[in-house]
Amino acid sequence: AADIVARHFASRLAETAGQPVVIDNRAGAGGNIGADNIARSPADGYSLLFASSSVLSINPHLGGKAPFDVLKSFTPIALIGHAPNVLVVHPSVPAKTVRDLIALAKKRPDALAYASNGHGTLSHLTGELFAQGAGVKMLHIPYKGAAPATIDTVAGNVSVLFAAFPSVGSQVRAGRLRALAVTSAQRIAVAMELPTIAEAGVPGFESSQWWGLYGPAGLPGAIVEMLNKAANRALTTEEFRKALALEGAAPAGGTPATLAAYHKADYDKWGKVIAAAGIKENN
Repeated sequence: AADIVARHFASRLAETAGQPVVIDNRAGAGGNIGADNIARSPADGYSLLFASSSVLSINPHLGGKAPFDVLKSFTPIALIGHAPNVLVVHPSVPAKTVRDLIALAKKRPDALAYASNGHGTLSHLTGELFAQGAGVKMLHIPYKGAAPATIDTVAGNVSVLFAAFPSVGSQVRAGRLRALAVTSAQRIAVAMELPTIAEAGVPGFESSQWWGLYGPAGLPGAIVEMLNKAANRALTTEEFRKALALEGAAPAGGTPATLAAYHKADYDKWGKVIAAAGIKENN
């Protein structure tokens, strides 16, 4: 998802900044390799980090050792956008609403299994946040990515899944999965009929993937201001908005302080969820 959104954003940023923008994917260590590359780069505005909440808010709490500090090693530039997950169940599950699912889970503790994209991923932690907020227990089954998690839920091998809307939208439309709610704070344009989980039975619930644009620590203020203005102009283009809408996502924007505050709040939230659930990097 980060690569898809980054490419849409880069093409618009190249126009608004008047400079070519090249995407350089540095995979590995849950995104930490790419982030470390920018942490070590010169603070000149030519090397930037486009990273997700998985790298910036979740990884630091899982017990691994990163050679950088996500709150100190980067200069916030702009909050790019958000994308919620959707809560779906196999049609055999006798739950038509979130409240039905909570009642079922309370009646049969640990009998419901939920799939995730992998241990320590946002979909895993969204399930933990739901269980903690609803006061229920569900068995977590991690997979190696969204595709196998979706396939096994469609097959009925697991009952519940928190997944990005594009991963399950076609299965919901075909009746192979039943969507109960979205995990964002507001309903999403591509599925306005779905309530948020907060509306549907777990007050205050919110879990969204998000992406931020950063530079290395110590990036000069004039460069930050220029990049922030160019980023915000890119986010308001019709092309970018349409591209994100197709992914079930929405642009954000704002000042560097907006990103810094949002990042810190998300970092603290997932730290509490991970600590309460006792999740570690390899458990």
